[in-house]
Amino acid sequence: IKDMQGVDGLEELNQFALAVRETVMEEAALNVNVGIGEEKNTLTLLGQSYAEAKRALEVGYLFHPEDGIYVYSHMLLERFLMGIPQEDCQHFHSLLFNRRTNKLFNEEMLQTIDMFFRKDLNLSDTARQLYIHRNTLVYRLEKIKKLTGLDLREFDDAITFKVALMVKKYLTSRGIEA
Repeated sequence: IKDMQGVDGLEELNQFALAVRETVMEEAALNVNVGIGEEKNTLTLLGQSYAEAKRALEVGYLFHPEDGIYVYSHMLLERFLMGIPQEDCQHFHSLLFNRRTNKLFNEEMLQTIDMFFRKDLNLSDTARQLYIHRNTLVYRLEKIKKLTGLDLREFDDAITFKVALMVKKYLTSRGIEA
């Protein structure tokens, strides 16, 4: 719990959380994650902010385990996906991840796609980061397009695939074969 008096916005709070996280990790040799709820103006609403911070930790660790600092207000899509009924998630998931596409989406291909998304759909940056030739990346993306009909170089198709990957993570976390 942090008093927001003297804190100038979320960016400064993020910096504070990063400093606390690093200090605990260095001093206690523990891996620490930080959840940040929305700012509340009264003590009676403090519990609500705590619950939001706790939810941010749960949701953030599931979808972005490498981050370590999770801000409730920045996790709209993730919170939305976790609110969708499991049956609907399974149906959406099966549209992209099925017997026909099973061989295509091996670990290497999923790492390629993840890096492509992290590099904001930039072919050259992605290829450089993966230490592969740009044409190799284009070939992999063409294979996905041929099998799924989704061209990940197109924003709408990339969003559709990204949501499907997030649903896959969610279902896997629930112990459902994804």
